[in-house]
Amino acid sequence: MNKEEILKRMRTAIVEGNKDETEALANEAIKQKLDLNDVIDKGYVPGIEKVGDLWEKGEYFLPELITSAECMKGAMKVLRPELEKAHVSARSKGKVIIGTVEGDIHDIGKNLVASMLSANGFQVIDLGADVKLEKFVEKAEAENADFICLSALLTTTMLGQKKVVEMLKEKNLAGRYKVLVGGAPVNQKWADDIGANGYGENAMVAVRITKKLTGE
Repeated sequence: MNKEEILKRMRTAIVEGNKDETEALANEAIKQKLDLNDVIDKGYVPGIEKVGDLWEKGEYFLPELITSAECMKGAMKVLRPELEKAHVSARSKGKVIIGTVEGDIHDIGKNLVASMLSANGFQVIDLGADVKLEKFVEKAEAENADFICLSALLTTTMLGQKKVVEMLKEKNLAGRYKVLVGGAPVNQKWADDIGANGYGENAMVAVRITKKLTGE
């Protein structure tokens, strides 16, 4: 297989959710000593973007979305040790701190957003669920992050999103991080009212907004 054939098969494997093929092609790329960042950007990422398009069109559903994201994770698991061995970092589109706010244990939607952001080339630090509000800010500072993503599934806990934005202002960090909010009770008006930079009604919208905010 030449490079173009490998890249084409990588895209197809991600779209079809074929994890074995996805990982086998990653190993083939390593064997052929291909530029691994090039492999990620031109092979796997276009595949996951196609999956996102199909999902938004209603042609793919949640299981397909999750399966393809897992394929992407599998490919990165194969490639990452080789990148580290060569002292090369996978090109990141930005560093994201994500979690479900304090008092809220719901994390299915947050997990999907984290997976899709990671699959689309973002470095994701997932703090989990029921995260103390101060931790979002502390972790963003410690990691020199680009984004803080706040999930809330209850009307009572969505107030935590507002408090995090207020904390950033109090610490003179407003504008340092792009803040995205999401969750069942959240909408664009709420995001605008609290001063967030964006609202993701679902995982692929969250990815699209995050990319847009990076200038992509």
